[in-house]
Amino acid sequence: MPGRTIVIDRRYRGPLASANGGYAAGLVASAVTGPAEVTLRLPPPLGVPLELRREAGRALLLDGHAVVAEGRPADPGLEPPAPPTWGEASAAAAGAGSFDAPEFAECFVCGTRPEHDGLEIHAGAVAGRDGLVAAPWVAREVAREVVWAAIDCPGGYAIAAGERGEPLLGRITARLSRLPRDGERCVVVGWPLGEEGRKLFAGTALYGEGGDVLAVARQTWLMPAA
Repeated sequence: MPGRTIVIDRRYRGPLASANGGYAAGLVASAVTGPAEVTLRLPPPLGVPLELRREAGRALLLDGHAVVAEGRPADPGLEPPAPPTWGEASAAAAGAGSFDAPEFAECFVCGTRPEHDGLEIHAGAVAGRDGLVAAPWVAREVAREVVWAAIDCPGGYAIAAGERGEPLLGRITARLSRLPRDGERCVVVGWPLGEEGRKLFAGTALYGEGGDVLAVARQTWLMPAA
C-alpha cells in the first residue's frame, strides 16, 4: 500500500549532501508505535520526494525502489546516568574538543551556521564524569524528529572522546517519554558503550529542566572503511 510522501529540507542536513541521521530516523519512527529502532541503509537524500510506508510491521523510507531507512518497534534497554546540571553541561560544551570533520561543519545538530537555524549542540567532556559528554539545549520548534536529532550527535562526540570525528550513524533505537516544552532548558548527554571492528556503540539521553528523562537512545556508529 502506498505511504505518504515526505521531502527533507536542506536545513536538516547532517553531512553536506544528506540529511542528519537522527532527524531522518525520527521521521521514520513517526510511523512506528512506541519506542523504535531505525537502521539507516543509505544517506537520506535532501530535497527530493521520499515515500514513508508501513509494511508488515515495519516502516520503510524509500527513494524509488531503494530502501533509505527501516524502522521497527524496539526499546533501547538503557538506563541513563544521573543528569549533569545546566551549569556543568554549559561548561562541558564550552570546552568541547576540536571539530575535525569538515563534512559535518553545517550539521543541523552539531554544526555552526551563520543563519543560526540549527541546534548547535556541541557536547564536551563533563568534569569528574569519566566518558560522559554533555551540552545544554534550549528546545525550539519542538517535534519528534527534532528530538531524535538532538540525541544523535552527542553519541558521535562520546565515541570520539569529546571530539566530532568521521563516524556515521548506522542505527539508533530510542524511547521518547515526552517532548520538551518550547523554550525548556534541556541537557543532552552521550556516553560510549564499546566497539566491535568498525562499529562503535554509544548511549545518549535528553533531560528536562527538572532532570527528568525525556528521551534515551542506543546507537551504532560506523567508521569509514579504510
